[in-house]
This record gives sequence, C-alpha cells and structure tokens, in this order.
Amino acid sequence: MEKLRLHLEEIISLTDDEFEFIKPFFTPKRTLKNQFLINEGDDVQYEFLVLSGIFKVFYLDEQGKEFILQFAKENWWMSDYQAFFQSKKATMYIECIEAGEVLVSTLESREKLASELHKMEHFYRTKLTNGYIALQQRVKLLLSSTPQQRYEEFSKLYPDLLQRIPKKLIAEYLGVSRETLSRLYSK
Repeated sequence: MEKLRLHLEEIISLTDDEFEFIKPFFTPKRTLKNQFLINEGDDVQYEFLVLSGIFKVFYLDEQGKEFILQFAKENWWMSDYQAFFQSKKATMYIECIEAGEVLVSTLESREKLASELHKMEHFYRTKLTNGYIALQQRVKLLLSSTPQQRYEEFSKLYPDLLQRIPKKLIAEYLGVSRETLSRLYSK
C-alpha cells in the first residue's frame, strides 16, 4: 500500500489517519501474463491502478482486428470507463502483457472517497483531466502525423515501454505495420 500512498501524494498531501481511511477502498490483485481483467460483454465493476506490470486496453472491430487504445504501466489507471461509469457492458478488453499487480477499486468506493475526503475528489479530478488531455494528444497524433512522427513521440514519452512491449503491439498502437516499425526502429 506504500505505492498507493506515494502515487496519491504526487497530487495531494495526506495525514497518516487520512491514508488509513483510504486503504480499505483498494484491494491488491496479482496478475499473470495473458490474463484478462476485462472482456467484452463483462459487467465492469472495477477500475485498476497499476502497481507493476504492463497492460493493454483494446477493442476488436467486427472483423476481429485489434485496436490498442492504451498501454498502462506503473501508476497508470485503466478500465473500460464508459462501462465503469455508466453501468454498461464492456466494449473493451484489458489484458496483462507483463505479469504484475494492480489495486482494484469500485465506482462506489471512488464516489464515497470523493465525497468523504475532498482531497480525493481533487485527486480523481486531476487524474481524469490529465487522462483526457493525453487522450486528445493521442488522437491528434494519430489523425495528423506521419508514422515517423508517431514513433518519435512514443519513444520520447515512453522510452521504457520500447524495451518492455513486443514490437508487434507497439506497431498496432501506432497504427503501422510491423515492417514499418522495424524501419522506424532502425533509424
């Protein structure tokens, strides 16, 4: 739980009593490589904070082609947020691509924490805002940049992921073929 405290204190300061209040709202869960935390069609009851490991959030189109929306690594949050916040069935998958550990929390826990400890409301709002900004930047990059520019931006933002994620998955995330990624990687 110390990792949780460090993560929260990147944005808010906490007393020991406040952290003791927060801890029961999160449950640790170990994950195995290739394990799915969410499958399309599931009821999505949880959001996850990554403590260790790497995960991919993706969906499949009608032809079964995979589209990766997000890689999640340490200190990143993930879920199928439309399903999580709106009590809908999942349209996405979350798969563990490097074994690790997550903290699991429910929407009810999130709401209770935010209403009873306003520092947590500020924390969640800040994380949501930052996530939305990152998503807009990703969409903008996908729509208006070359494969070279997408690769360079990914390399700049996530240099550690280049070593931890299979090249095939990085190519999918960038919207390029494996061969194109190989050419970009060799430059």
